[in-house]
Amino acid sequence: MNTQANRRKVTDIFSREEIRMLTERSDLRGFAAVGWTWLVIGLSFVALAWASQQSLLIFLPVLLLALCVIGGRQLSLAILMHDASHGTLFKSKGLNNVLADWLCARPIWNDLHKYRAHHVIHHTRTGQQDDPDLSLVAPFPTTRASLARKLLRDISGLTGIKFFIGRFLMDAGYIKWTVANEVVRLPDDGMTLPRRFMLLLRNATPTLIVNGLLLAALWAAGHAWLFLVWVVAYMTTFSVFVRIRSMAEHACTQRSTDMFLNTRTTRAGLLARATVAPLNVNYHIEHHVMASVPYFRLPLMHRLLRERGAVPAPPGYLEVLRIVSSRTPASAG
Repeated sequence: MNTQANRRKVTDIFSREEIRMLTERSDLRGFAAVGWTWLVIGLSFVALAWASQQSLLIFLPVLLLALCVIGGRQLSLAILMHDASHGTLFKSKGLNNVLADWLCARPIWNDLHKYRAHHVIHHTRTGQQDDPDLSLVAPFPTTRASLARKLLRDISGLTGIKFFIGRFLMDAGYIKWTVANEVVRLPDDGMTLPRRFMLLLRNATPTLIVNGLLLAALWAAGHAWLFLVWVVAYMTTFSVFVRIRSMAEHACTQRSTDMFLNTRTTRAGLLARATVAPLNVNYHIEHHVMASVPYFRLPLMHRLLRERGAVPAPPGYLEVLRIVSSRTPASAG
């Protein structure tokens, strides 16, 4: 059922002074977020290098923990890219467009400018048939068994392999660029293999450069094998965290034009913030209400909305998993 609702005006909830305060950006906060993300990644590499000199009883738990931490920080890089695409990570347009692209988007095989063009449509058409991200949440609610299979594909690396193949085909111009699940084949338009190779090289070179520099730094430190951990985390824990974050934001919400109804804010504790909800991305209603609010002001905006009765108490991530897997096998058939 497609429920149409009038969008509530932000000026009916916040004064102009409050809007000005909530949308104030900070270069210092932007640098801190990027710096902290890479510092945690670096410390994870240091811990792994130390653990590799210890017994397996020490190394294996540290490896598993590091895969979770690095996967969470890779999601943090994706959220930093997302914020920069809205122009809220830094005050400076150049920092948002260039620094965030190279330090946040390219390391995880993404492109800030292509992402921005894709993502702006998601904000204007959230939950509608032409929402480019609709395929991410359309299958929900599903059964517990189906959700378990999805998460198993993520943690086993199968989703990561599919992503690598998809990104390769996008960069070579075979399919349309997207961060969703739909595959749209592009017309050949007389594209020869040499032309496709040059297109692939042009699109993939920034990612190859950044990851090559990371590999070189680890090699120089005497631990080149740590780059494999970076790749494995990207193919496993990062995939799991991206799926859970995506489900929490829009799955099983109303098909409505009202961002208060077609989007969900989720309560995030310390574990969630380290994995599926970095940089306050769990305050998703707030983000859709005013996409110009930087990450560090979203908790304040949430408190103001709660005080004014505009949003309900948010569920936790375990409750969201229960909601999205609430379909019974009988109804699924």
